[in-house]
Amino acid sequence: MTVFAVSEEKNRWLRLKMVELGVREEDLVESFVRSSGNGGQHVNKTSSCVQLKHAPTGIQVTCMRERSQSVNRFLARRELLERIEAASGGVTPEMKRIEKLRKQKDRRRRRGANT
Repeated sequence: MTVFAVSEEKNRWLRLKMVELGVREEDLVESFVRSSGNGGQHVNKTSSCVQLKHAPTGIQVTCMRERSQSVNRFLARRELLERIEAASGGVTPEMKRIEKLRKQKDRRRRRGANT
């Protein structure tokens, strides 16, 4: 497994999550292209955008959030694992966040209707 330019704890979490979901590094097809957006000359000269595809499921992710290719590789894998987990019926952190927002909106709507 590759070590990315993030903390050791995050690298460890990624390895455990991949084992938990049964995703192997050999199943991932990774390609690099030039990013767009903020970053100036750096993103125009380097291929820091990461495109990651999980061959068995066909799920594809593109990540160009950071200027660093290594960090984008980590973020792409994290997002891919979340999508695979969501597709298999698991609850992802993004799903929890959306549910929390939905509950807040419902509470506000009820409060507004009572006054």
